[in-house]
Amino acid sequence: MFFKNRAEAGRLLAKALSHYAGQDVAVYALPRGGVVTAAEIAQRLHAPLDLVIARKIGHPRAPEYAIAAIAEDGHMVANDEELEMVDAAWLEEEKASQRSEAKRRRVMYLGDRPPIPAEGKVAILVDDGVATGLTMRVGILELRHRHPRKLVVATPVLPESTAERIRRDADELVALDIPPSQEFLGAIGAYYEDFPQVGDAEVVALMKRWGPAPETRPARHHGFAEREVEIRLDGATLRGTLGVPERASAIVLFAHGSGSSRRSPRNTAVARTLRDGAVATLLIDLLTEEEDESYETRFDIRLLSNRLADIVRWLGMEPVTRDLSVGLFGASTGAAAALQVAAELGNRVAAIVSRGGRPDLAMEALPRVVSPTLLLVGSEDRDVLALNEKAYRALRCEKELEIVAGATHLFEEPGTLEKVADLALDWFLSHARPRLQAL
Repeated sequence: MFFKNRAEAGRLLAKALSHYAGQDVAVYALPRGGVVTAAEIAQRLHAPLDLVIARKIGHPRAPEYAIAAIAEDGHMVANDEELEMVDAAWLEEEKASQRSEAKRRRVMYLGDRPPIPAEGKVAILVDDGVATGLTMRVGILELRHRHPRKLVVATPVLPESTAERIRRDADELVALDIPPSQEFLGAIGAYYEDFPQVGDAEVVALMKRWGPAPETRPARHHGFAEREVEIRLDGATLRGTLGVPERASAIVLFAHGSGSSRRSPRNTAVARTLRDGAVATLLIDLLTEEEDESYETRFDIRLLSNRLADIVRWLGMEPVTRDLSVGLFGASTGAAAALQVAAELGNRVAAIVSRGGRPDLAMEALPRVVSPTLLLVGSEDRDVLALNEKAYRALRCEKELEIVAGATHLFEEPGTLEKVADLALDWFLSHARPRLQAL
């Protein structure tokens, strides 16, 4: 069976899937080609369209030959025999690199829009054709962990040998043509009259029309008491601003970057969002005015870490904060200090968020960090992004690397700092509160 183009194949698949019309359905595409086909299905089933982004891992000596595929969430399928023949350290590096690329592509295609939940739905996973099935299988694995009511794979064409495997992994396979493996033409494009390469711009345009809507967060305002504090450490007097909302169960201590201060407009904006979410904040200068004039002192990670650790202990003794779990928010060099402290204090630090940080400056400490860590980097802050990717691979704790679309180092672009604040609040609410009793 031959198809005029991907859109026609999608329309034919939609007819084969028409019995799902009116049900709670979500359509997921494997980009890039699969998005064109999936958009036709989503339109005709009146269903939302989302992406499942999978990346192939090529053999180190023949990159065009795929030996595995990895999804955004880290799930992987592989040819086990081939994996046994490659260097384990190389494989871990490649897995981290491809997973990071998958996340970057989600930001490029969808911006800030959240994934469509699959739980309880009929999840239909679509591609424009399947050959070996590595990316489709890892897509199935990722969707399966989102707990859909039923997982359906829809594709215009695939060989019988691949179809047998897909049937074992999915709940249902809907295909328009399943040629015997020995008769399969070897390339998906051979089954189309018109099979041009699908560009990133086309994917973005389709997802703007059919993709999930941007997430909105209801405002949450709580009364809070704010006061100036002074903490004396080793002959230095450090000044800060403490804000404790009603019903707070966690406090976030800000570690500012080089040349910044507790009055940083970016950190104060993030702190405001945290307090609106009932998370207490302490913005404090880790250096005195005289010390901050010295370039060497600004980059003295050991000095910054020691003072940050002492402030964590101070919070544990103050009546208004001693019952709160402690999170750390680090920017620039402050992120390195926060991670260094977390490595030393263990579970006393409930969670960490780094904004445009330099975690690479604490590289030796990273494998010892046990606190859940979120690294936030702008997509246009390329040098710092590369350093964060390197640090991300060194971390052994629960971790996420989030790339904020369109943001440069200072997150000055419209909406980017708000995105940072929302992500930070979600991270601290998810990880600081559950650890409260453990602390």
